[in-house]
Amino acid sequence: MVSGGMTCVKYLLFCFNLLFAISGLAILVVGVIAHLHVYSQYSNFVYPSYQAAPIILITVGVIIFLISFFGCCGAVKENHCMIITFSVLLAIILVAETAAGVVGYINRNEVEVMLENKLNSTMYKYYTNSDIRRTWDIAQHELNCCGMHGPDDWHKVNNNDSLPHTCCPNAQNDGSCNKNTEHSLNSCFNALKTLLMKYASLIGAVGLGIAGFQVLGIIFACSLARHIRKEYETV
Repeated sequence: MVSGGMTCVKYLLFCFNLLFAISGLAILVVGVIAHLHVYSQYSNFVYPSYQAAPIILITVGVIIFLISFFGCCGAVKENHCMIITFSVLLAIILVAETAAGVVGYINRNEVEVMLENKLNSTMYKYYTNSDIRRTWDIAQHELNCCGMHGPDDWHKVNNNDSLPHTCCPNAQNDGSCNKNTEHSLNSCFNALKTLLMKYASLIGAVGLGIAGFQVLGIIFACSLARHIRKEYETV
């Protein structure tokens, strides 16, 4: 039975794990939002490694939620084995998050090159690949943009003044959208770059915030486990 200052640590660890479970749900939600609203919709515009980021976040969120169970039970029951298991799992997740954060920071400089390559190559497949056409239509409609850098880019694809119907917000999908119709002048390259950088920053901020939180949990857990072990040895 812990006593004195370690009783405080015990209850701090229990409260920490409640917050930890909530943080796991927060990571899960951020991962789901990023996956559904960005990476799955624009899968043809990003590399597979970028598409994996929200999936990893979702997985980490679920694991964190489950790990918090060991911490709560270990703190309440003063179970040395459960607390050590909790500490080890927490440390593994911490290392994984740190590694993912470092990779994400390094890869962020590749966003422009990635979009340059993917947008340029997929434009020429717009009329022959239905999946790519769908991705372009979503981007131009949702981001209110037209072409990679502007509507003139489509002239290189069509060799005429016609534009995809999603370039013209008020036009029907009947081939009437062209350079003489009211159309968007915004660059899809800039719009997608802003969107990807925004979500990359959000994912990074959430990951670093939770990582800092985890360090405190590991310290509390190790202190409590060490004290419990000493009391068992004394008995």
